[in-house]
Amino acid sequence: MNWFVFSIIALLCWSGSDFFSKIGCRDNRDKYSQFKMVMAVGVVMGLHAAYEIFVGGVEISWQVIWTYLPVSLLYIGSMTLGYVGLRYIELSISSPICNASGALVAIIAIISGTADPMELPQYLAIGLAAAGVIGLGFVEANEDEQLRAARQEASNFKYAKSWLALALPIAYCLLDAAGTFADDLVLETLNEDSANVAYELTFLAAGVVCFIYTCIIKKQKLVPKAEGPKYIGAIFETIGQLAYIYALAGGESALAAPIISSYCVASVLWSRIFLKEKLSWKHYACIVTTILGIIIMGVYDM
Repeated sequence: MNWFVFSIIALLCWSGSDFFSKIGCRDNRDKYSQFKMVMAVGVVMGLHAAYEIFVGGVEISWQVIWTYLPVSLLYIGSMTLGYVGLRYIELSISSPICNASGALVAIIAIISGTADPMELPQYLAIGLAAAGVIGLGFVEANEDEQLRAARQEASNFKYAKSWLALALPIAYCLLDAAGTFADDLVLETLNEDSANVAYELTFLAAGVVCFIYTCIIKKQKLVPKAEGPKYIGAIFETIGQLAYIYALAGGESALAAPIISSYCVASVLWSRIFLKEKLSWKHYACIVTTILGIIIMGVYDM
């Protein structure tokens, strides 16, 4: 499979992770939900890391872990902020804002000269994907209050707009873009399987720290019914992460990053279908724009 196929797999899995993470973290009364989510992802990634090491034969060392640690911390930090944001803002708003990072990566790669030369339609495709993702965020952020109230009434969850609600996904966007750009550079010196295992082990360590803080120090209980969606989301997250590593390792990060970042389009659709968050014609216009960009990028890779 080439980078485009892996990018689509990451898109679908990460949209599923978005959806189930939202279900697991949307109760704003639980101020520890983000730590519980990190615990869930840490457990699943730790299990997958063990499989890769003892069954798959992936080589791992402290040197690989330390080399990849800055990238791991950027990703884990951004995801934790994203989980916090899910308590205060709708998925259909937070996901597009968070995933504008892919467009940011593409722009950085082109400006810095790390992207391979491309033809004009490919630049157009990047522009379309980026415009669709960013436009979707602006549409949501500037939505009419009456339409917003109607959507929240249908979903039975009400959120108050605040600077914090928007600042959290923006912070995610910046950290994730930095992580993606650094990831592309580090993977030039590391095997992608070893790098992914290093990331998973670091996430496991973060999960252990969150468990100690949440369950031992703060004495919070873990209710299976409430934690279930978190672990489903963690499974999707782990599969998506593996596909993402292979997509970037294909050497086309300037094209792969916008495709993967557009998983928010699928997240918005899942929100509409299952969480009853309504969409306007502006939403659909942004979705079509992003999909068109993805198709152009896929055609040029064939």
